[in-house]
Amino acid sequence: MFALVDCNNFYASCERVFNPKLQGKPVAILSNNDGCVISMSDEAKKLELPFGAPIFKWDAFCKANNITVLSSNYPLYGDMSARVMNILADFSPDIEVYSIDESFLKLDGFENYDLEEYATKMRSKILKWTGIPTCVGIAPTKALSKVANKIARSNLKQSKGICIIDSEENRIKALKWTKIGNVWGIGRRLKKCLQDKGCQTAYDFTQLPSDWVLKNFSIVEWRLQKDLQGNSKIPLEEVSPKKMIATTRSFEFTYSDIDNIKERISTFAASCAEKLRNQKLSCHMLIIQLSSDRHKKDLQQHRESKTIIFSYPTDSTLTISNAAVEAVKTIFKSNIKYKRAGVIVTGLVPNDNFQLNLFSHENPKHKPLMSAIDKLNKKFKSDKIKLGNQDLNRTWKMRQERLSKKFTTNINEVIVVK
Repeated sequence: MFALVDCNNFYASCERVFNPKLQGKPVAILSNNDGCVISMSDEAKKLELPFGAPIFKWDAFCKANNITVLSSNYPLYGDMSARVMNILADFSPDIEVYSIDESFLKLDGFENYDLEEYATKMRSKILKWTGIPTCVGIAPTKALSKVANKIARSNLKQSKGICIIDSEENRIKALKWTKIGNVWGIGRRLKKCLQDKGCQTAYDFTQLPSDWVLKNFSIVEWRLQKDLQGNSKIPLEEVSPKKMIATTRSFEFTYSDIDNIKERISTFAASCAEKLRNQKLSCHMLIIQLSSDRHKKDLQQHRESKTIIFSYPTDSTLTISNAAVEAVKTIFKSNIKYKRAGVIVTGLVPNDNFQLNLFSHENPKHKPLMSAIDKLNKKFKSDKIKLGNQDLNRTWKMRQERLSKKFTTNINEVIVVK
């Protein structure tokens, strides 16, 4: 059996843990730079505030309906997520952290357990230790546990946050209840194709000939169908090595001069290099992206990227930044107002295990230099030491005008009990 444990309205729930006045009130959480709504409480959903709503268009609506709008507090959400996942690890050794707010647990050897009681213990312990409400769906396969979780979430009073699919009758009933577009792994295009075939529910999808599914789609959809039929074909995923590290940002203003863009690219490259060193990795490849403001249709648009391949793996800020700046020079076009840029490092390898190049290698002085810079920046808790082509008085700061405190990750912002 598999269990899917999902945190209810996770971002809003994290905020409510430290601000109980928000309990039972509509709450909406914004994306980076306070752009659009990315999460909300059930109360806000009932008011029909749409997901993805640009806050500058819906601010008056939120005020009129007393919706508390908050900036994303990712350090807090990340820490609360880690606490929830650590609790879940006590309930099963086989766990797959699927996203920041949900995990799959494989319940092998639990045949003699009362699964409903076990799920109740999970929910109670997470709620008591973190204050985060959850729902648990248990079923013979991962895809069915997703369906069970949605059923548990759809009617909390009746389900008490738990749904178990443990019989063929329950499986068929659950699949007939689930619309095809709500099935895990079925996106917009696949939904349309299946609806054209007459599939309106998940049950209809399971009734299609398996050979037809495999022929017209792929092995992924075939496995999903088998999973929904009760034959486990989607295993827990092991933690895989990171494939890339990216720093992508929108500028505070649009830039049409190369100097400002070079400074931003150099800063983003330095951030990527620092992340590489923190994770004891080096990169073989660098990708630079630059794009104009796609929302301003009246302006001339330009979007381009360039890839640089290093002859040896590197984690040096000097090497990566120099290559990034040279690359952006070739992308840049005058008379274009640029709004966004990105630096991506990929082709990652461990620092202690990679193929050497006989004819080219990095300057041996870079390693001790980078180590010294990292130690000083860590000691003084900020980027005191930067490259010469970076603005020493400038840091990229996300617009967070409605930000709550970092209650669990900053000693100066912990909750005060009077």
